[in-house]
Amino acid sequence: MPSPKLKVTTVLSKKDRKQIADRLIAYNIEHFGDSDRQKLAIRLRDYAGVLSGGLVGYTARGWLYVEMLFVPEEMRGQGLAGQLLQMAEDEAKRRGCVGAYIDTMNPLALDVYKRQGYQPVGSLEEMTGGHSLTWLKKRFS
Repeated sequence: MPSPKLKVTTVLSKKDRKQIADRLIAYNIEHFGDSDRQKLAIRLRDYAGVLSGGLVGYTARGWLYVEMLFVPEEMRGQGLAGQLLQMAEDEAKRRGCVGAYIDTMNPLALDVYKRQGYQPVGSLEEMTGGHSLTWLKKRFS
């Protein structure tokens, strides 16, 4: 039997990426059951109605994962990040989730998440530029 072929690349077609993802998803469903993954997004529009930020994530396996949360600088300090998180958490609860998790390397965002009740569960330090990445979770009561 010939050896498998491996190649490092910086380019992967959408078709190839989907093929890998489909096989991984099928494996996970077979071994761990259906994830009930559902997308979740909240748009943040400025006063003129232009999309300028928001929250993107998904719920799966009883948890909300916040992939992205962005509030533009000119809109910060108004509690919008907390509102976005609360709206996402409320929707996650409606979907039957028990908690939420998020990660960040921004110290300001880390403080916001902690104020919202998120607790650090791990970190990766010594990243380029002296930064660290922190993972946080919040159990819903």
